[in-house]
Amino acid sequence: MSNQTASRPWLSWWVCGLLLCASTINYMDRVTLSTIGKRIRTEFELNNTQYAYIELGFGVAFALGSVIFGGIADRTNIRWLYPAVLFGWSLMAFLTGFVQTFTGLFVCRILLGFFEAGHWPCALKTTGRLLPPRDRALGNSVLQSGAALGAMITPLILSQMVTAELGSWRYAFQVISSIGVLWIFLWLPSTRSSDLAPEPKAPEKSPDSSTSDHDSLFAVLTSAKFLIMVCMVIAINMTWHVFRVWLPMFIQTVPGYDESSMFRFVFFYNAATDVGCYSAGVSTRLLHRFGFSTHSSRCIVFGICALFVLFGMMIPWISDGPALITVLMLVAFGSLGLFPCYYSFSQELSTRHQGKVLGLLGLIAWMTSSPVQPLLGAWADQTQSYRQCLAIPCLFPLIAFIVLLLCWPQHSPAETDDSPQAQV
Repeated sequence: MSNQTASRPWLSWWVCGLLLCASTINYMDRVTLSTIGKRIRTEFELNNTQYAYIELGFGVAFALGSVIFGGIADRTNIRWLYPAVLFGWSLMAFLTGFVQTFTGLFVCRILLGFFEAGHWPCALKTTGRLLPPRDRALGNSVLQSGAALGAMITPLILSQMVTAELGSWRYAFQVISSIGVLWIFLWLPSTRSSDLAPEPKAPEKSPDSSTSDHDSLFAVLTSAKFLIMVCMVIAINMTWHVFRVWLPMFIQTVPGYDESSMFRFVFFYNAATDVGCYSAGVSTRLLHRFGFSTHSSRCIVFGICALFVLFGMMIPWISDGPALITVLMLVAFGSLGLFPCYYSFSQELSTRHQGKVLGLLGLIAWMTSSPVQPLLGAWADQTQSYRQCLAIPCLFPLIAFIVLLLCWPQHSPAETDDSPQAQV
C-alpha cells in the first residue's frame, strides 16, 4: 500500500469505484452479443454449435491476452497500460457494429477478447497495491460487481435500441462501446504513476523471510497454493461463462418469455449476481471484525456461495414457473460472490509476479471453459434443451471449495493483517 494512498484512504476507494466502472464497460461490450444471440444466429444463419465457435474464439483470444498482458502488467506502469487496453477493446466492440459477414464478426470478437483480457491484471494489481489484505475481498467485490452492473445495464439499453428491424442491434454496439472513452478521462487524473509503477526487483531472500515476493516465478507456479488456484479458477469460470452464454437463449425457450421478457429477466438475474458479489465482500469484512482470520473469512464466504450455486443442479428436474426462477436467482447470487474471494486468495501468491500469475490463471480459465461451449451447443442442438448444459457446471465450485479446505497450506504472514508483508 503506497504512502500516498495510506494517508488518503478515500482515494483508494475512489479508484476502486473507477475499477467498478471499467468492469461495467468490459462486460457491457462483452455481453451485448450473448444477450442478442438469437438475433445474431438468425441474421448470420447459425446453429447453436456455430454460434458457440464465436465464443470459443473469444475465449482463446482472452486466454492469450491474459498471459501477454499479465506479463506486461508486471513490467509496465498500470496507470498507462490500463487505458490503453480499455481503448483497444472499446474500438473492437465499436467495429463489431459494422460487420457484414460471419468472418468479420469472428475477427472482431477475437480482438475484443484479446484486449479485454488486459482488464483483470491491471485491475487486480491496482487493488493489490492500494488496499491492505483485510480490505481486498471488499475492494475486489466492488471491482467484480461491475460485471453484474454491465450485464444489468446492457439489456436495458438493448430493449430501448433494438427494434423489429433485424440489423438494429448494430447501433447498440456502437453506442455502448463509446462509453469507454469517458472512463479514460476520469482514470488519468485520479491516479499517480508512483502508486502503480512496477514492483522493484526483490532483494535476496533472507533466512527469516517467508514472503512469496522473494520466490522465483517457478517456485510460485509449483506451489500448492497455485495448484489450488487452478482448481478454483476453472470451477468458478466454468459456471459463470456457461450461464453468460446460454442463459438468455434458455429463458426464451421457457413459455411466456419472449425477447422483451428475456431482457427483463436478465436484468434481475444480474441484479442478483451483483447483490451476491457485494454480500461476499461485506461478509468477509464483517467476519474479520468478529474475530475470524482473513483466510477463514474468505473460506467461509466462498463455501456459502458454492452452496448457493449447487442449487443449479436441480434445473433439469424443475418445471417451468416460480421454482425454476428461484433456483436461477440462487445460482446468480452465489456465482459472482465466488470471484472476490478467489481474487483475494490469488493476490497472496506473489506481488512481484502478480500479473504473470493472474495471466496464467486467466489462460487456464478460458482454455478450459471456452472449448466446452461448442460441446454444449452441439448438445443443445441434439436435445433441443439447455437445461443439462446449465446444471452440470453448478457442481464445480463445491469441488473447488473442498480442495481449498483440504489442501491449503498453513497460513503465511502475508495472510494476516498484522505482518509488515501484509501492507503491500
